[in-house]
Amino acid sequence: MPRIKVEVDGVTYEDDVEPRLLLVHYLRDRLGKVGTPIGCDTTNCGACTVLMDGLSVKSCSVLAVQADGRAITTIEGLGIDGQLHPMQQAFHEEHALQCGYCTPGMIMASLDLLRENADPSEDEIREGLEGNLCRCTGYQNIVRAVRRAADDMRGAAKEVTS
Repeated sequence: MPRIKVEVDGVTYEDDVEPRLLLVHYLRDRLGKVGTPIGCDTTNCGACTVLMDGLSVKSCSVLAVQADGRAITTIEGLGIDGQLHPMQQAFHEEHALQCGYCTPGMIMASLDLLRENADPSEDEIREGLEGNLCRCTGYQNIVRAVRRAADDMRGAAKEVTS
């Protein structure tokens, strides 16, 4: 079995893994990162989205061996010292969830979107999240949450540079 070394939420892990083990199963079953849900196993829903070296990936489409040497961030790795990440806070404040199943993937995909475009329009947010499905909300509150987080994160960045 191949041996991998991967950083997940700031902690380095070394494990022997089956070559066909999906990253989502490695995160959940081996590391206990159950905040990354298994939605469809076909890359259609995006619920399992995580950041790999800062870029969003659907962890049901990545083999654990492909994560060797990479840095993975899950929804559980976002908050610092018990504080929600600004994107998590915005989702909470804008009520951008109902059942919550898609929320981790939406948040992670939104972070990648803001990495590329710190001030996206509503249409750009909708386009950026089109690979993530929500069956409950109708997306209105999700779009508002991403806009709010973008504003908050830009404001925080200005405070740091001032």
